Amino acid sequence: MSAHPDRDPAIDRYLETVEPARRRRDGATLADLIEAVSGQPARLLGTIIGCGRYEYRYESGRTGSGPAIAFAPRKAASIVYLMDGNSAHSSRLAKLGPHSTGVGCLYLKDLEAVDLAVLRSILERSYATLSAGTFTNRAREGQEASES
Repeated sequence: MSAHPDRDPAIDRYLETVEPARRRRDGATLADLIEAVSGQPARLLGTIIGCGRYEYRYESGRTGSGPAIAFAPRKAASIVYLMDGNSAHSSRLAKLGPHSTGVGCLYLKDLEAVDLAVLRSILERSYATLSAGTFTNRAREGQEASES
């Protein structure tokens, strides 16, 4: 994978500051991966690196937008945001390798220990779901997508 030509140069500067070195390495890989999945350049949003946008509208009337595919390199783990919910990807997560999860977060301590093809499949499905139109579920309401 190689960086998207329109990638925000602040991303590389930011990743140079990330500790430990493994998280810096994983951040570079994840930035390339989300660009490959989305076909769009990554942007730095505070300390989150993301591509694309998705719009959401909840039954409560709350609306907003965010990156359709994103991650954050943190000291303890890289966090991949799955705003369609981890339950939407449970069968693939079972095949991923070492990880932990929160409601809409996938925590990866070492990308070299996971199956990157499975991770890419999870990201592709999540990105397709979030970028297909206005998303109306909260991450905790995600449902397992049919296998295809």
